[in-house]
Amino acid sequence: MALKAYGAPEISERHRHRYEVNNQYRDLFKEKGLVVSGVNTERDLVEIVELPTSVHPWFVGVQFHPEFQSRPLRPHPLFKDFIGACVKKK
Repeated sequence: MALKAYGAPEISERHRHRYEVNNQYRDLFKEKGLVVSGVNTERDLVEIVELPTSVHPWFVGVQFHPEFQSRPLRPHPLFKDFIGACVKKK
């Protein structure tokens, strides 16, 4: 979903949380269906997680604040895609 929303395989966002995903649990999360779709390659930090659309129509969790880059006439790609999914679902 993040790839579709951004339209690019690599993105740059600023990590803005004090909390991180414990990498010891990444395989377990993956086994249970959580998709780690964005990783900071320099620090091996999970930045984006998703659930497949077979589980949920649109679920993306991020470790950054997309609202800081969003503007009324230029919404952040994740917000734009989320609203698009809502309209499609309705």
